[in-house]
Amino acid sequence: MSVKRMIQAVETHSGEPMRVITGGVGHIPGETVYEQAKWLEENDDQLRKLMLREPRGYPPLCCNLIVPPKHPEAAAGFIIMEQVEYPMMSGGNTIAVVTVLLETGIIPMQEPVTKFNLEAPAGLIGITAECRDGKVEQVTFENVPAFSVYRDAVIEVPELGQVTVDVAWGGMFYVIADVDQFPSLDLVPERGRDITRTAALILRAAQDQLPVEHPDYPGIGITIAQLSGATDNPEADRKNAVMVASGAIDFDDPSSWTGGIDRCPCGTGTCAKMAALHAKGELPLGQPFRHEGMLGTVYTGELVREVEIAGRAGVVPTISGQAWITGYTTWVLDADDPFPEGFTVGDIWAAQEEAAVAPRSPEPAA
Repeated sequence: MSVKRMIQAVETHSGEPMRVITGGVGHIPGETVYEQAKWLEENDDQLRKLMLREPRGYPPLCCNLIVPPKHPEAAAGFIIMEQVEYPMMSGGNTIAVVTVLLETGIIPMQEPVTKFNLEAPAGLIGITAECRDGKVEQVTFENVPAFSVYRDAVIEVPELGQVTVDVAWGGMFYVIADVDQFPSLDLVPERGRDITRTAALILRAAQDQLPVEHPDYPGIGITIAQLSGATDNPEADRKNAVMVASGAIDFDDPSSWTGGIDRCPCGTGTCAKMAALHAKGELPLGQPFRHEGMLGTVYTGELVREVEIAGRAGVVPTISGQAWITGYTTWVLDADDPFPEGFTVGDIWAAQEEAAVAPRSPEPAA
């Protein structure tokens, strides 16, 4: 068989399926992992599409590429790839990458605790991994600073009317809406279609009406929606369902009102939620915040200190969670494959918009 690409990966999940590429990708130019991610987006976006679309992928799947670190204090770097963007940071993917690095021996494991730094596109991430008998039992990482942008903003959402939302950065910009605004909607797997429809409409409305700006990453907009609700789990403080878009959302096209629900409790989403709660005076520093995902698994977050980000009040969060390896794979692209970038079908995918990878933030009103 003649192949154009051959890629080695480790399959993992934390509820959410997260692929970690360990070989088969050549040198990527750039002085930082952030620059490498931008180069990949502009010059080899085929890799992202090949790994995440059918027949090798599906809407909820995330993918990571391990790269040599650029930062002198990092043991490894990683580039995050999702269905519509190259995120600056991802909590679940960080936990997955750490698990792969240690359990495959790429980075030597030290029991009972292994400490090192990873370089994400967002910068240096401090890692503490609790290990026993060759297994990573828990990963805790210190994330980049999180901050609140909008508190209790009211937006007009087609089909839903007025919806009150928060917007916060936790490594990505999230629009967060309490699910109790929709009395017939429960955050349970059986309501997945209704959750994605509601979240997609809120996401697009927030993208249109609420401009955001990060001082270090110009042009990045709101790309993820989170529905937040109460939980009856005694081991959790709050429940969430995060919707990851699989294409552009068009109010005039109901088939685009969909996406993939994050199957894990969502690390950056937890950081964004904690930043929003802290800005409202509802979550102090040093208080554990246990965030339950759709499947009942829990990530534990904590705000460890306050910081200033370009004149804006922010907080530094930590997240703790676990991932599990599910397989070791070699993916190939046959030279005669008629779909060198994979494909999508409208039964489970939103329509694909090739002109832009991720939505940009609207310009602030004059």
